[in-house]
Amino acid sequence: MRIGVPKERKADEYRVSLTPEGVAVLAAGGHRVLVESGAGEGAGFDDADYRTAGAQLVDRDRVWRTDLVVKVKEPVAEELPLLDGQLLFTYLHLAGAAPTLTRALMDSGTAAIAYETVEDTLGKLPLLAPMSAVAGNMAIIMGAYHLARPAGGRGLLPGSLFDRSFGKVVVIGDGVVGRHSARAAARLGADTLVLGRGRVSQAELADFIQAKFQLQLSTPESVAREIADADLVVGAALVRGARAPWVVSAAMIQAMPPGAVIVDVSIDQGGCVETSRPTTHHDPVFAHHGVIHYCVANMPGAYPRLSTLALTEATLPYVQRLAGQGLDALRTDAGFAKGVNVIDGKIACRPVAEALGFADDYAPWP
Repeated sequence: MRIGVPKERKADEYRVSLTPEGVAVLAAGGHRVLVESGAGEGAGFDDADYRTAGAQLVDRDRVWRTDLVVKVKEPVAEELPLLDGQLLFTYLHLAGAAPTLTRALMDSGTAAIAYETVEDTLGKLPLLAPMSAVAGNMAIIMGAYHLARPAGGRGLLPGSLFDRSFGKVVVIGDGVVGRHSARAAARLGADTLVLGRGRVSQAELADFIQAKFQLQLSTPESVAREIADADLVVGAALVRGARAPWVVSAAMIQAMPPGAVIVDVSIDQGGCVETSRPTTHHDPVFAHHGVIHYCVANMPGAYPRLSTLALTEATLPYVQRLAGQGLDALRTDAGFAKGVNVIDGKIACRPVAEALGFADDYAPWP
């Protein structure tokens, strides 16, 4: 099969979908891999690395004229005319208010498979997990930076000094993002609270975090109460495939201390904070009711080397199966099939269709 690896064009996106080592594995399997020139530069992989791995270096238009296009992020406006019935394997996040992209995928006949809705045999999200882990760790780093007074924050550094904790960090969500954020904050020594939905026990979290923290049930009342005096809040709420629910209202934000920071990691799926809107790495924050909002929609893109290595490790076995069997690879794997968001001109993921108001265009697959 011919596999295309484009250069990412989303703002401030430096990741690439496959490392040279990943390309070498596919080439050794008899597949023809076309990599857009310069695709790996942001992650520290130059064209010579890909050429040595067995790739053919091509321009943008040619890399899309392949059977399977493997990306990191969703196609942007300039790439929509290049959609032409290919298999597309990438992060899509269509439920996060992407009707134009969704319609373009439908009209082009593209079979769009989203990393974020592929499930394994345990019902987990193996292709979302590595980037969620990166974003979870980043949330504390970025939150702490923007808490600095020169950055507009209230001037409190989360952590400990001489065994005394400073800074209250509230993590809303106990999934991969939430667990990694809580571990990063707790190990700094901050007063760390996780508001979860009961999916993970205190003992399980304690084994993962290995530092002092608290766990409470996430309810509208507990969220309002606990973020009212928080220095840093991490929004990590997720509904698989669907738009993220608002778990933090504008009224809750207004009650927070001026200069506090909220990092909405759910922004790819529309955000879990009512006052959030997508930002970029070059312009990452804005203030609302005096609270600093960090809402970068591709957080792991800031650390492209790590993110590309982790992403390739997770996605390569699935890419191999798609390259070897095409859509038949999904017909025999119900978890993999859940990754299909658009196919045959229809939306195959019910939460996407409901979020976008495209109910008449929903058709389950296979």
